[in-house]
Amino acid sequence: MRRKKAEEVSENSNGVNEELLQALIILEKEKNIKRETLFEAIENSLMTASERHFGRADNIHCEIDRETCKYFLYAEKTVVEEVMDPLLEISPDDAVKIDPKVNIGDTVKVELKSKEFGRIAAMNAKNLILQTIREEERNAVFNEFSGKEHNIVTGTVQRFIGKNVSINLGKTDGFLSENEQIRGENLQPNDRIKVYVLEVKNSNRGPRILVSRTHPELVKCLFENEVTEVSDGVVEIKGISREAGSRTKIAVWSNNPDVDAVGACVGMNGSRVNAVVDELGGEKIDIVNWDENPAIFIENALSPAKVVSVIVDGDEKTAKVVVPDYQLSLAIGKEGQNARLAARLTGYKIDIKSETQAKDAHGFRMEDYLDDEDEYDEGEDFEEGGFEEEFDEAELEEGAEEPEAEEADIDLDEADAEEADLEEDDGEEAETEEDESDGDEAELK
Repeated sequence: MRRKKAEEVSENSNGVNEELLQALIILEKEKNIKRETLFEAIENSLMTASERHFGRADNIHCEIDRETCKYFLYAEKTVVEEVMDPLLEISPDDAVKIDPKVNIGDTVKVELKSKEFGRIAAMNAKNLILQTIREEERNAVFNEFSGKEHNIVTGTVQRFIGKNVSINLGKTDGFLSENEQIRGENLQPNDRIKVYVLEVKNSNRGPRILVSRTHPELVKCLFENEVTEVSDGVVEIKGISREAGSRTKIAVWSNNPDVDAVGACVGMNGSRVNAVVDELGGEKIDIVNWDENPAIFIENALSPAKVVSVIVDGDEKTAKVVVPDYQLSLAIGKEGQNARLAARLTGYKIDIKSETQAKDAHGFRMEDYLDDEDEYDEGEDFEEGGFEEEFDEAELEEGAEEPEAEEADIDLDEADAEEADLEEDDGEEAETEEDESDGDEAELK
């Protein structure tokens, strides 16, 4: 009697299955499962139960009214004079009760009562519906968080799994491993934190979401949430180098010359950058201007240290930086942190020396880069001198050498005359010497 009343209450006067309709509406809202998927799951479960009860389901079908949620489970049977298989055939007398116009050889739809199914068949149908709901729920969560991959979400610290942390993200849990936690950060249950979604995996147990608190993109996303100019694209974050829990350097650039990129990120009285610092547990953040000139960019990246000169080798991706003597320790930073973060931010290998050290270091003096230029200048002078000589010869060929030629002729004539006089004198001296010698020989005789 009670069972009959429950069955009667399940449908109202309009023939609508209110209980089933309300259940589907709740599942659609809370689990984010499409109602059509639930209808298909119910139809499949009834088909499975029919097969379990009757041993076959070749001719069994199920139809559910999407508006009233009333379902119609039936078997298609052929009208024959002599019934051999009750599951496939029906007698004319029974067929007329369903359709008075039926004839032998026609097919009629014979309604099946799901109440007649056994307990095991009903349990199988129930399990099939529940399994479909769980799978659709997992798919819905996976699709939702796969769209949030490489972005930040807010979660609550739920429990500790060894040194790892489970973060409640609402519909599912995120996994924060020990390597992705900020060193020195003390998380407590029920703490609300922002995490960066690294990867979303779909496993047999549901979606597995890996989150991080140390990824550099976490800082970028936090600035996008805090700084309107960054989210609008007026200010671009060109690069980030981070040592989580200690210090971060970001390079910013403004597309609008009227907007100061660094000032926009810092905010009035540092309100914007302080909000990011508080979220990261007091991590220091240096905001510098990006520049397409690598030398200027490296100088900015070494802030707050002052730089005297920067010599950049674009092919080797190296830079030699000279700083004042009293700024050397500040430029290098504690345990080399400032120089290390600047090198990651710019992509250049940076060698820093003080002015005193640079005087004796090869490659840090301007003279090391002027040697080649001096050789080039000497070559230019030599070429210019050669050009002048060629020009003088050209002028001489045009007639400028005629006076010099006359002087040369005169000189030659005078030289010939002098040589002739010298020859005559030599001849006279030779003759006198011969005469004297002959005279001496005559006296001796």
